Amino acid sequence: MEVMKVNEKEFFVIKLLGHGKGGYSYLVKDGLNNLFVLKQIHHEPCSYYTFGNKIEAEINDYNRLLKCDIRMPKMIDVDIKNERILKEYIDGPSIDVLILQDKMKEEFRIQIKEMCKSLYSNNLNIDYFPTNFIVQNELLYYVDYECNNYMEEWNFENWGSKYWSKTKEFLTHFNREK
Repeated sequence: MEVMKVNEKEFFVIKLLGHGKGGYSYLVKDGLNNLFVLKQIHHEPCSYYTFGNKIEAEINDYNRLLKCDIRMPKMIDVDIKNERILKEYIDGPSIDVLILQDKMKEEFRIQIKEMCKSLYSNNLNIDYFPTNFIVQNELLYYVDYECNNYMEEWNFENWGSKYWSKTKEFLTHFNREK
């Protein structure tokens, strides 16, 4: 089993959860079998997004989102040298999976709109793509920390809702490409 360290503490990789524009997220466990998400920052090119210091951006974005009172995983530890973030693990299906399985509920759309009220009042947008949202115990969590200053063209209504309303065919194709 592969071992990854965060500030010299060992975590055992169970599986890759996802790969985004900023990093790879792994489901890991510690020596007591507690589950976490370990995000390893990467520096792969991204044609549609400009990055500065990714690890600093993650920390700053997390702190900005804390003020918004939205459900998201707790940031447990940060290893600046190795560009790794240890997060609370939110266990459940992502919104894209629920759409693919015909299990999407209107209450999840209501919950995202409630998140938006808090985000917009704090002049923020988040990455509304469905893979960034997990449902645990019928509650919606934003599991990424990315946020940006509010711009109407990138809010949920004008950008994110398009992906939450996509057809199963689109999401099946997108999931195959990951």
